[in-house]
Amino acid sequence: MTQLLDKPTEQRFIQTGVSWESFKAIQQGFADSPAVRLFYYQGELEILSTSPEHEIVKGNIGFLVEDYMLNSGLDFVATGSFSLEKAEVASAQADESYCFNTKKPVPDLAIEVVITSGGTNKLRRYQALEVQEVWFWKTAPSAFIG
Repeated sequence: MTQLLDKPTEQRFIQTGVSWESFKAIQQGFADSPAVRLFYYQGELEILSTSPEHEIVKGNIGFLVEDYMLNSGLDFVATGSFSLEKAEVASAQADESYCFNTKKPVPDLAIEVVITSGGTNKLRRYQALEVQEVWFWKTAPSAFIG
């Protein structure tokens, strides 16, 4: 069976010159909006609204990665998409993240799903947050037919 997904509806907004204090206030304002993700890196604020397509891909990738690790006998802790922050420098929410062997304050692996925007420019955030490995899954625009 083939399922056609609607055209992705993610929206992205970037503002530069934002202080850490302003970022934290904006972040608090979106606290009850799970479909909105906020990212910060050295004065740049990115607000991203996720789409149902994004969540489908994120869930499928998480399932595949976890299935592989379980079948390989790897010890891991799935840490999901919690906010990882370094005050005044960076804040990010991976789509999926994992610690190997034991839970740690900083995940060993972060996975980012890129559907309509963003990409490897997010890598600098993760470098500042000291995440050891970051994977990007980029979905081709033709994957969604509307």
